[in-house]
Amino acid sequence: MKVTFFSNYFNHHQRALCEAFFREIGDGFTFVETEPMESFRVNMGWGVSESPSFVLKTHESDENKKKALELGLASDVVIMGTAPEYFIRERLKADRLTFRYSERPLKEGRVKVLIPRLFLKFYRNHYKNRNKRLYCLCAGAYVSSDYKFLHSYIGKCYKFGYFPAAESLPYESIRALRSRRSKVRILWAGRFLKLKRADLFIEAARRCRERGYDFEVVIVGDGKEEKRLKKLVVDSALQGRTVFKGYLSPTETRNEMERADIFVMTSNRLEGWGSVIYEALSAGCACIASHAAGASPFLIGEGRSGLMFKSDDIDSLTKRLEYLLKNPDKMREMGEEAYYNMKENWNPTVAATRLLELSESLINGQEKRFRSGPLSPCEDLYMDWYHEPEMG
Repeated sequence: MKVTFFSNYFNHHQRALCEAFFREIGDGFTFVETEPMESFRVNMGWGVSESPSFVLKTHESDENKKKALELGLASDVVIMGTAPEYFIRERLKADRLTFRYSERPLKEGRVKVLIPRLFLKFYRNHYKNRNKRLYCLCAGAYVSSDYKFLHSYIGKCYKFGYFPAAESLPYESIRALRSRRSKVRILWAGRFLKLKRADLFIEAARRCRERGYDFEVVIVGDGKEEKRLKKLVVDSALQGRTVFKGYLSPTETRNEMERADIFVMTSNRLEGWGSVIYEALSAGCACIASHAAGASPFLIGEGRSGLMFKSDDIDSLTKRLEYLLKNPDKMREMGEEAYYNMKENWNPTVAATRLLELSESLINGQEKRFRSGPLSPCEDLYMDWYHEPEMG
């Protein structure tokens, strides 16, 4: 089978998945990079020091661009990420099997369809081709319902996401690292932007401190909100138990996750996916995540491998955080369950092999069904689905 994956640039979020494809089909797999990575993303650690042999960079030569256009038509399967549409224009006309790899298109709201430029884009790329052999790999739980509103990919959406390398320590080693401390360690990591809502976490930590819980806080990241967040920590009397680590590389952040007991992810609906949820669960953290982040409903088994809270609701977040601080045994059970669920079910190898199996079945006029995990059918989930369960 010949599989080609088009996207803007090759980065650490995609590398493990691409390497899994390459292990399965060798030279049959190509990743097409259509533009050089921006310097600020390189500085954030998104770049790779040396591109693997399967990466074809169209921005480096006309010859490479020509090869990419040929692959766009001739490949058995094309995965279309963020890349110029002309690479698959002829493919769609020929009705060859294609997957769009997409976060939710309407995360800023349905008003987007009233913008003429975006309406035309939605029509050309999605609605116009709705009856073609064109399917959607949903990088988030709310993708399917957004496209349903656009009358596209009805019954043709599959659970997917981003699959960074899950190279954690063995769980026994992670548990040993955590057992060396007497206090529970709570970690927050991300860019300091308003949509990330780190202020919610600080307020929840303040409330838990005032209720007598003993813990330490580690905050990783930088950005526009840094001064305000540091002031919030001081105003909340948390400075004696809080460490700001600044910006860390993906590997360094992963190390912090392996040392933390609880990971809190507070982003609002503008967070299409939320890779830190995937990474924290893979590191065996008991994860508390906003229900509005695209990854949360896919990855968190409520009460088993983590907890969700109602997005932007400080009372909901505080209840979840207090529950874990009050029940350390349950906290550790959730972390262990999360670690093994990710190791066995939500990982690059499972995603790649299942996509190849599904593709083969679709090419042969059938549809292989997976009951759960990557490539299982994605139901239409709307933002108001979440109703806070009672905590024991």
